Amino acid sequence: MGFDSAFDWARRHVQAERLPTAVLGVATADGIVALDGFGAQTDAVYPLFSITKALVGITAARAVERGLLTPETPLTAALPEFGAGRDDIVRLRHLVSHTSGITEVPLDSAALPLRATLISQGRDFAAGTASRYSTLAFEGVAALTEHATGTAWDVDTARWAASVGADGLTLDAEGSVDVTDAAASGVDMDRFRATRAPGAGLLGRAEDLLRIGAELLRVHAGAADGILSPATLRMMRMPLTGDIPRLEPYPAERGQDWGFTFNLRTRAPGLIDRDVYGHGGWAGTEFWVHPGAGLCWVLLTNRVNRPGVDADELDNAVVSGR
Repeated sequence: MGFDSAFDWARRHVQAERLPTAVLGVATADGIVALDGFGAQTDAVYPLFSITKALVGITAARAVERGLLTPETPLTAALPEFGAGRDDIVRLRHLVSHTSGITEVPLDSAALPLRATLISQGRDFAAGTASRYSTLAFEGVAALTEHATGTAWDVDTARWAASVGADGLTLDAEGSVDVTDAAASGVDMDRFRATRAPGAGLLGRAEDLLRIGAELLRVHAGAADGILSPATLRMMRMPLTGDIPRLEPYPAERGQDWGFTFNLRTRAPGLIDRDVYGHGGWAGTEFWVHPGAGLCWVLLTNRVNRPGVDADELDNAVVSGR
C-alpha cells in the first residue's frame, strides 16, 4: 500500500494554495508507515484544536477502567456548585458526547477562567435530550478526571501519550505553526491559548498522533498491555447520541454519532469505509482510525477557511491505499 493518491491529494492542495502547509501520515498497528510534509517539516508542531477532545477522552476512559469514574458520574462530584439553577443532572457521558446542554461560549472571549465560566453558564437544553457541539463541556471532563486522579488533565494526558512515544504533546505554542486566518476568522489566538482549554488547547506533531493511532490499532488487535483495554476502547466507540436532535453546527445530515469523545462517522455519506472514529480540528487538523482497514491517518494543516478542500476525499484515498 503506497498511499500515492493520498499524498498527491495533500501536495495538490498545498500547490494550489488551498492549504498553506500540510503534514500527512499513515500508521498501522506496527507503527508509522508513511509520512511527508508539504510546505512544512514533518516534525512541525501544529495546534491540534479539537483533536484534544479525543485525547482527553482517553485520559478520562483510563480513569473509568481504574474504577475512579463511570460514565454516570455527575459533574457535581467534582464541582458541587455546578448546576445550581438546573433541574437535571449533567453526567460524564453527557459531557463527552456534546449532550450536556451547557451553553457554549467563545473560548477567546471568556471573561473568567474556564472552570469559573463552566460553573456560571446557563442551560441550553436538558442533559441528554439533544446534541450541540461544546468545547466548554470538556472543562467539566477535565474537572472530573482531575478530581478522580489527583493529576492535572494535561500532565495525565502527556504521561500516557509519552508511554507510546507520543512525547511532543504540549500546551506551549512557542515555535508552532501559525493559523494563517485566525484573526480574519474572528479568533484572538493569544486569548484562546491563555485558556489552556482541555477541549481544544493541545499542540503536537503528526508523529505524536500517528503513534497514538498505532497504539489504538494494537488495542483493537487485542493487546493486553495497551493504553486502554480492548473493552474500554469498545466503550468509547459506543454511540451515545442515538436519534436525539442534532443542533447546529453539526446537524443530522453530517452523518455522525458521538461516542465517548470520539466522532463516529457511521452515517457519513461521503466515505468508502464508515468503520471509523477520531476527531477533526478547527484549522483543518484530522485524526482518524479505521480499525477494519487496520489504518490510522493524520493531517495537520493551518487554515480555517478551506474552500475546495474535502477531507472525505483524503480518507477514501488512504483507505483504498492507492
